Amino acid sequence: MYDFVVVGVGPPGARFARRAAEEGYDVLALEKGRVGEPLACSGHVSTDIWEFTGPDAHEELFQNEIYGARFHVGGPHSTSYPFYKREVASNVIDRVGLDRHLADLAREAGADVREGYTVTEVREERDRVEVVANGPDGVERFEAKMVAGCDGPRSRVRDALSLPEPDELLHGVLAFSDEDDDEDFVDVHLTAPTFFAWRIPRGEAGVEYGLAAPPGVHVTKHFEDLIDGYEVDVSHRCSGAIPVGPPARVTTRRGFLIGDAAAQTKPFTGGGILYGMTCADHAVCEVDPDRPTTLAAYERAWREDLEREQTLGHLLRRAYSLPEPIQRVGLRALSGEIGVHMDRPTSLVSPAHLKAMLSRLR
Repeated sequence: MYDFVVVGVGPPGARFARRAAEEGYDVLALEKGRVGEPLACSGHVSTDIWEFTGPDAHEELFQNEIYGARFHVGGPHSTSYPFYKREVASNVIDRVGLDRHLADLAREAGADVREGYTVTEVREERDRVEVVANGPDGVERFEAKMVAGCDGPRSRVRDALSLPEPDELLHGVLAFSDEDDDEDFVDVHLTAPTFFAWRIPRGEAGVEYGLAAPPGVHVTKHFEDLIDGYEVDVSHRCSGAIPVGPPARVTTRRGFLIGDAAAQTKPFTGGGILYGMTCADHAVCEVDPDRPTTLAAYERAWREDLEREQTLGHLLRRAYSLPEPIQRVGLRALSGEIGVHMDRPTSLVSPAHLKAMLSRLR
């Protein structure tokens, strides 16, 4: 019997598998296809990403440096409002490569990472969990003391354990052009209803275009308007759900959720790579597979860590739906040098940001 069966080997699942294996636990991690595929997530991340990778990751995964963002209330040719830092604010990386790199780290730590296993059933018993999956050799059954659901916004583990769903699931669309663009600013368009669209230069790897909005919105039409505005041809289109708003509970007696399955994401961008891996670390620190009651400590730990960030993130998101004249006034007044961290809305009141704001008054 395994200590943990991890379902889903994206960044949160791979991180948990690696850290749990390093702690001496017997870990099986199952990915339904090939790790990293299909792509359904942006590769724009904070520089904190390198704290979770191996020493050679930067050379392997890095694509571009970003110093700031230009905000637009209209299309590509509308007035832009720049926000920037004097040092590198974020990086653009090979997103598929990141997943594979993190999975390799889990394997090196001793986790049994298997690809091509589609989990079909999760049954929670008093003293164990049984996971049934269709693998390359047919149906297989695995037993573990606990199961970690790291299988994304439409989590099969979450459904099997009768855990509540996230507050909402946005519909996101991504596509890529072959433009050679190593510019150091991203473009953000506040044109999608209640959310936004973006353009991210990836150096020699091209440019990423994306848009997200709630269900019921004509996402494809809004995305086509974005692409037409930039007058580019795109390929490698992909789409996926973006969970926002964690449910009231992400644990059962012998199961727990991490990452998108638990909506451990930023409400103002939908990104969840760093939040999910941070929560994976909390799970490793708090959960003892021989003591199911320790799952309550995981619930407390990750919520206490992210609560303020997610609360402020929701407030920031509300600004996306303000009337255009108010958006323009606000962006014009606040644009310029900033000292905020892209993953931490609480940094809006940090000394670094306050210093940057005061420098504009001189």
